[in-house]
Amino acid sequence: MSEVKISAEPRTEFGKGGARRTRRAGKVPAVVYGHGEAPKHIALPAREFAAAIRHGGMTTVFELHAEDGTKTLALPKAIQRDPIRDTFEHVDLVIVKRGEKVTVDVPVQLVGTAAAGTLVVTEHDRVSIVAEALHLPDSLEASIDGLDAGAHVTAGDIKLPRGVELATDAETTIAVVSVAPTAEQLEGETAEAAVEAEEGEAAEAEAPAES
Repeated sequence: MSEVKISAEPRTEFGKGGARRTRRAGKVPAVVYGHGEAPKHIALPAREFAAAIRHGGMTTVFELHAEDGTKTLALPKAIQRDPIRDTFEHVDLVIVKRGEKVTVDVPVQLVGTAAAGTLVVTEHDRVSIVAEALHLPDSLEASIDGLDAGAHVTAGDIKLPRGVELATDAETTIAVVSVAPTAEQLEGETAEAAVEAEEGEAAEAEAPAES
């Protein structure tokens, strides 16, 4: 878990135009809400926010420092990104309190090496957990070490840190271990796909043109 102090300036311009001007000024438009408080529209320094998210992801707890000296703890609830520029378009933050338990999604990392000649397929790379807001793990680990073909890892197999509870169904499949395809099988699949592509192109060429 990461806890980051960050300035939060009040935002008075709204709509697409206001959001664009905020981003051009090197800030991220955001709204913070929760615990019965009215939503507050704020702007966060883009560079600091990006660095924090890159390090701690969605389990980053931000200590928002307002211009009037007040401090608020908040967790990212939703983040909108520009898929081309990979910049942050808008952020929703939810207020949390020290000692409060929250439900968040955290990434699962597969560790270890499965048996030789096997292929590991990831079914789910995140699980939901319940934990104290200031003690959220950045990620969890699921072991595939030595597993043979036919084995599978479920959410219930993940070892949880003290104070962390699993919110995802324990039977949810995280990864499946299967027999790795042989070189001959891969070559056969490639050849079959090439034949299908050629047949498809031939069919299109033979199709009568629309008048």
